[in-house]
Amino acid sequence: MITKAQLAGMIDHSLLRPQSTRDELKKLCAEAVQFEFKAVCINPVHVGDAASFLKGSGVLICSVVGFPFGTHPARVKAAETKEVIKLGAREVDMVIRMGALKEGRNHEVVEDIRAVVEAASGFPVKVILETCYLTEEEKIRGCKLAVEAGASFVKTSTGFGAAGATVEDVKLMRKIVGEHRGVKAAGGIKTFADALKMIEAGANRLGTSGSVAIIRELEKGAQ
Repeated sequence: MITKAQLAGMIDHSLLRPQSTRDELKKLCAEAVQFEFKAVCINPVHVGDAASFLKGSGVLICSVVGFPFGTHPARVKAAETKEVIKLGAREVDMVIRMGALKEGRNHEVVEDIRAVVEAASGFPVKVILETCYLTEEEKIRGCKLAVEAGASFVKTSTGFGAAGATVEDVKLMRKIVGEHRGVKAAGGIKTFADALKMIEAGANRLGTSGSVAIIRELEKGAQ
């Protein structure tokens, strides 16, 4: 059985709704410290405040870039990445160029990801595939291109697409990237059972706004 500490250390406690407020961010950060989550995953506009709220805590700040559609030009994603790193982000979740991936413009996909990887100055970059819009071949190719471009993780979903993470997609992504890259499952992970299924499928990071409820469920089951 997974321990509370192990599970918390795999969770990116997420607040990505566009209408989220500073008070909600403060609460998110306090919960991340209390439960010792790996990171908070937030929009760029909140990174500076989160750095203040989390100072000295050990909780990482992960910022999304090119979010949620991935349709920003590469230079804009790179500039956004540099800005959030400067403000205190230590991980970046970027959205892949889905249209280019679908059209087979592989070099453009690689260049887009690589621009963010280089702008991140050595900090981990997770590439969001938004798997609900991709064929199996596109998922496989997207994973391979992300690895080629130097990404540290591949990630299933933004949480704003037509569907979120599935066990089948996580298994496929783990198979393609191997053991030397991370797989982040995100979107629709609301219960402890959901979390366990994703971990068993090969995810080593979970993105969820239901983090506290998931940990509470684990605690209740351990009693």
